[in-house]
Formats: sequence, structure tokens, C-alpha cells
Amino acid sequence: MATTTASDLRGLSRDELNAKVKEYKEELFNLRFAAATGQLESHGRLREVRKDIARVYTVLQERNLGIVPDPDQDK
Repeated sequence: MATTTASDLRGLSRDELNAKVKEYKEELFNLRFAAATGQLESHGRLREVRKDIARVYTVLQERNLGIVPDPDQDK
């Protein structure tokens, strides 16, 4: 799975962003579990997933503060 950019995330609705957060958190849990049991081969993916979660939260916060227009408001 490739790293998601903030510009890609800004085009998604709030529901889709919340689904992304849930998906990333599940992946992070699985990666942490694999790391704890010694089965994880790529530790860099842990960092990528944490940053992806932060990107989604940043886009959500930008919308809450009115910095970036919310596409859900146009409907």
C-alpha cells in the first residue's frame, strides 16, 4: 500500500476519511503485533502508517477550523 498524500485525502468525504482512519489503525495494530512477535520484516511501514493516520487527522482538523473547504458542505 502506497503512502497517501494530503491532497488525495482532501478530496474525500468525512465518512471516507473516518473509514481510512479505521483501516490505518487496524493495519497499525497488526503491524505492532507482528513486531512484538518478531514476524515483522519492514519496520518502516510502522512509521508510514502512523504518518498516514496523522495526515487524515490533519485534513479533518483543517475542515473543522475552516482552513480548507469541506466538500460535504456543498451537497
